[in-house]
Amino acid sequence: MNILRKCLFWAHLAAGITCGAIVGLLCFTGTTLAFEKELLAWAERDVRRVTIPSSSALPLGIDALAERMRLSFPEAKPTTIVVSRDPQTAVSFIVGRTESYHANPYTGDVFRSPSQGMGKFLQKMFELHRYLGFSGEVSRPRGKLVTGVANLSFCFLAISGLVLWCPRSLSWHAFRPSIWFMQNAVGRARDWNWHNVIGFWCAPALIILTLTALPISFQWAAKLTYSLTGTELPASGPQSSGAPPEPAMVKPPASPANPVTRQSMLAAVQAALPRWQTITLRFAHRPDAPKPQAVSYVVRETGTWPRTATTTLQFDPFSGALLKRDGYADLSAARKLRAWTRYLHTGEALGAWAQGLAAMASAGGIVLMATGFALSARRFLGRKSGTRYNS
Repeated sequence: MNILRKCLFWAHLAAGITCGAIVGLLCFTGTTLAFEKELLAWAERDVRRVTIPSSSALPLGIDALAERMRLSFPEAKPTTIVVSRDPQTAVSFIVGRTESYHANPYTGDVFRSPSQGMGKFLQKMFELHRYLGFSGEVSRPRGKLVTGVANLSFCFLAISGLVLWCPRSLSWHAFRPSIWFMQNAVGRARDWNWHNVIGFWCAPALIILTLTALPISFQWAAKLTYSLTGTELPASGPQSSGAPPEPAMVKPPASPANPVTRQSMLAAVQAALPRWQTITLRFAHRPDAPKPQAVSYVVRETGTWPRTATTTLQFDPFSGALLKRDGYADLSAARKLRAWTRYLHTGEALGAWAQGLAAMASAGGIVLMATGFALSARRFLGRKSGTRYNS
């Protein structure tokens, strides 16, 4: 082992021992969160799907459904309404990340999601993944810093592991135990084989997953996206990929006026974007608000690229006039890059196959941490079994 390889090996070992436990936690929670939306939809399948009474049945408007929602669950305070183009999908009323209600658009019946446990479980996974489970304005940033440092260490582990993986000999005999599993291997030989094989196949995906997490974890990485794209940094600092567009200005009506119905604005959205698949109404306007606020509809269309792109339409709540339209093409180059990195981190940017790849790579990361700890324990505690392979 030459001196550079030896230094890299010990740096790899030190990073793994220092951050391995937290990296394993990030991998475990990341495996679950790769399919967060799908898991929630599966758990809520019984209330999300509805039966159309007859071919001539017409759905109720969202204003009527919102009133049914208010009467059925007066204590609930939904922040968004989600309407799907699929006529057999219920209209959803969302309260935060853990609570949702679903209204049958034909009967007006409103059901609380029976999967509150799933929502709470996924929320817990998110909090562990992002903040190490800490809460509060003081503790959360600390938890985010710890997970960010662990993620950065994991990126180094994946890159250095690929370098260390390369056998000294180019013969098939040397490559074979590094790219596929050995039969009947036990003890250290098994751990070494699994560590190398899983590391080889998972490292490329893990490098992408860890690099795309950096702008989420660190301000310097978020600012780097502006530098790389030549975009001027806003005075308020880097904007996240999910930051809403700048709110449109609403002129107060000359005389007291009632807000336009949500249904009429929804019809305008459907006419403006005929390829719509889902429309999300974000509650904003309140009659008692100090200043009038625009009403926002966030639309996801079919056939868009990138596939996670949305279009936001903002309306005057009193006249129903369209005030502003923002889409992916209107984003700055930095925010476009942030949008890609955000959804590449979970695989959503490329579809279900990429989400599956992200989940498998995260699961592989758990095995890497377990076998890495086992190899380290044998090295330092002197326990040896099976065939010995030099690092």
